[in-house]
Amino acid sequence: MTGRGPARWELLFADLEARFEAEEVAEREGAVAELTRAEQASIPLVDRLRAASGGVLRLELLDGEGLEGTVSRVARAWVLLDGHGARGRVQHLVPTRALATVVGLGRSATPSGAMTDGLGLGHVLRGLQRDRARVLVRTAGGSVTGRIGRVGADHLDVEEADRARQVVRTVPFGAVLRVSEA
Repeated sequence: MTGRGPARWELLFADLEARFEAEEVAEREGAVAELTRAEQASIPLVDRLRAASGGVLRLELLDGEGLEGTVSRVARAWVLLDGHGARGRVQHLVPTRALATVVGLGRSATPSGAMTDGLGLGHVLRGLQRDRARVLVRTAGGSVTGRIGRVGADHLDVEEADRARQVVRTVPFGAVLRVSEA
């Protein structure tokens, strides 16, 4: 009986140690998984878009339109996509709030380090206005082509010059799905 007792106790303690170690590993893995989920929850979409700079993505807009191209620049309020159109290369300025889905986005994220990250849609539109660039402004209600005549705090005026009589359309920023080179 003395030979069996200590061996039996050794097995009992070995089993208890193994169980304790397994519970400790499971608890540690659970904590790591929880920390990972918490970290992922703090990453904004624009940081993931920024990490995709130079890569090809498909941006699907709220109206169902899809744009495919290379991510050129990303700011908090917009993404600039280099795509292809009937005339060759074309750039699309897409407000991030106009995105329905993004296809091809990786898991990595790059936080902002650029001074331009805070530039809103109005800043970029004023640059296009200054350059008198011909643009196509797409909204859920349709598209308008012309030159930007005025950029306000929350809207822009597009001068449609291709008509017999010039028409000025005022478009609220909230309605803009994309602004593209025309």
